[in-house]
Amino acid sequence: MVPRTGDVLLVGRRASVQFATPILFRVIRLHDRTTYAGWLWIDGYELNSAGDAVERRSIFVQKDGLRKASPAPRRRPGVPPVAGVSPDCPAPPPVRQPQRSDP
Repeated sequence: MVPRTGDVLLVGRRASVQFATPILFRVIRLHDRTTYAGWLWIDGYELNSAGDAVERRSIFVQKDGLRKASPAPRRRPGVPPVAGVSPDCPAPPPVRQPQRSDP
């Protein structure tokens, strides 16, 4: 598989021994450097489990070891992306404005 800009890949040990713990990686571009047969330099972003970019990286990997990742789950409309907040929580009470007394 030859990755394309925007692809999200699962990069693991099959791609390179440095990825004993697999990472999610969003491709920015492929380098056109001459490398060993079957190997690629790829620029992109390492992603966390929520699909947010956490670090920009250049990686050197075997083309045949790359796998497309399944798409990240979509957020439900109206649900904030804040950890620990349940969509079933009631809304906070409205803020009361102080009463102003006219002399």
